[in-house]
Amino acid sequence: MPSLRPLPALRDNYIWMLADPEAGTALIVDPGEAGPVLDALAADGLALTTILLTHHHADHIGGVPELLARFPAAAVIAPYDDRIPAATRRVGHGDVVELVSPVARFEVLEVHGHTRSHIAYHGEGLVFCGDTLFSLGCGRLFEGTPAQMLDSLDRLAALPGNTRVCCAHEYTLANAAFARTVEPDNRALANRIDAARVQRAHHTPTLPAVLDEELAANPFLRVDAIADDRIPWPGNTKPPYRRVDRFAALRLAKDHFPA
Repeated sequence: MPSLRPLPALRDNYIWMLADPEAGTALIVDPGEAGPVLDALAADGLALTTILLTHHHADHIGGVPELLARFPAAAVIAPYDDRIPAATRRVGHGDVVELVSPVARFEVLEVHGHTRSHIAYHGEGLVFCGDTLFSLGCGRLFEGTPAQMLDSLDRLAALPGNTRVCCAHEYTLANAAFARTVEPDNRALANRIDAARVQRAHHTPTLPAVLDEELAANPFLRVDAIADDRIPWPGNTKPPYRRVDRFAALRLAKDHFPA
């Protein structure tokens, strides 16, 4: 049975590793730097067979060249984006990635918004979602539109509720501060914050999150549940409010929320 492990990297990134100790193999997701991956592989006696990439940002692909120098036969699976030069296979929405070792099967989801080519990998009870969905938050819109990101979040929200959400950054408590301003009386949110505080106090990750818990607490997955008067509407926004307007207002407010 493959084992899942987040490898802390850079300032607040996680590189996800799925390993089969019996076979001595591992896959990794979004290696922003090589050092943590090489250390973990060496410590557990593992060979790297596959690298899954969600998007082109340097803190997600920066370690690929060094890893390939050490494991030149590793497959590099990436979205259709020339800004990721090392891909051995390009994938898009609906494609399936089947791995022999570690044994795993993932369906590819296009989740544009953070970037124009962002993808996620869903399978094995997991979703590797890069910077699209965070615990209690979502990614900034660097290249996409609010409508694209909302569609992407809806796609992720439709996955089975017990899916473990493997985000790429430790942002839970930072996101919680904004979420509390939107739904101060949300008991599920309060419980999630309490649990995250304990985890961070013990220097353990708050991830993976559980999708059902995110659906109950993450404001960016709750655009239909939040009261109109709790949404920080910009300027002179007037009703009627479309779903995308609600989401766009939340994302804009988060962009300007004190860190």
